[in-house]
Amino acid sequence: MTVVDEVVVYCDGGSRGNPGPSAIGAVVLDPSSSPPHELATVSECIGTTTNNVAEYKAVIAGLHAASQFHPRVVHVRADSLLVVRQLRGEYKIKQTHLQPLAREAMALLRTFESYDLAHVPRAQNARADALVNMALDASA
Repeated sequence: MTVVDEVVVYCDGGSRGNPGPSAIGAVVLDPSSSPPHELATVSECIGTTTNNVAEYKAVIAGLHAASQFHPRVVHVRADSLLVVRQLRGEYKIKQTHLQPLAREAMALLRTFESYDLAHVPRAQNARADALVNMALDASA
C-alpha cells in the first residue's frame, strides 16, 4: 500500500444533455514527484443526471480514491466554478438535490488534516475530462 503525505485530485463530471447520460472522472496525483505520479483514476458512468450532480459525484469519487493513500493534505482541482464555490461556502446551495452531495463531499474533506479547493480552467483539467469522455464513449 502506497502512503503519501499530499495528493492533488483533479475531477470532472459531465452530461451529454442536461439531464442526460452522465459520467465522472478523477485522477489522484502525487505532487512530490516530477512530473507528478498518477496514483489512481476514476472513470465511470453514473446514469442519467445533470451536469452539476456529475460534478459533485466526481469530487466525492476523487476524494474516496485519494483516501486510500492516507494523505494528510489533499488539494482538489475542478473546472466547475459552481461546485468549488459552493464547497468553499462562497455560494449558497439553493438546489435541494445538491445539498446532500455537498454534505458528503465536505464530510470527506474533513477527514484530511488539511485541504483546499480551487477552480481550474478546463484546459488544466484535461486528464479528468478525458476520463469522463472515455466512460461515456464506452457506454454508447
